[in-house]
Amino acid sequence: MNPLSPLGDTFTELVLEVFRVNRLLLEAGDQLTKPVALSSARWQVLGVVEHGPIPVAHVARIMGLTRQSVQQTADGLAADGLIVYSDNPHHRRAKLMTLTTKGREALDYVQERHAEWANQLGATHTLEDLQTAVQVLRQIRESLDPSPEPEADA
Repeated sequence: MNPLSPLGDTFTELVLEVFRVNRLLLEAGDQLTKPVALSSARWQVLGVVEHGPIPVAHVARIMGLTRQSVQQTADGLAADGLIVYSDNPHHRRAKLMTLTTKGREALDYVQERHAEWANQLGATHTLEDLQTAVQVLRQIRESLDPSPEPEADA
């Protein structure tokens, strides 16, 4: 077995921290969305759908998730009246998701709470440190998946 180099060891530490931060971010998102009966996953889907009618498969690609997981989330959103499905003129079976008024109100509430939370938490770090963290994580993502990131309106 190959031993980890200092770079490999540090990269492994970073990966573990990303996993821990992901868990905490999902928990925080669930708390932000709880008053409007959402979850982090539902919020993420609504956040993509708010940009205009879009099929489930496109949301999955944008978010880096499986179509099946997004379909399950979308079906729950539709059942709760937060989105509606409509015919897609470009594809007979792939319905388009559109935000409803109820969905827009829920998303507005969450986005307002998110802004307060992000501003407060962001203020505990320097802008330079946050920009560096974003840059490093983006570079790591690109080294893992060199394919171009899909556009939200694609």
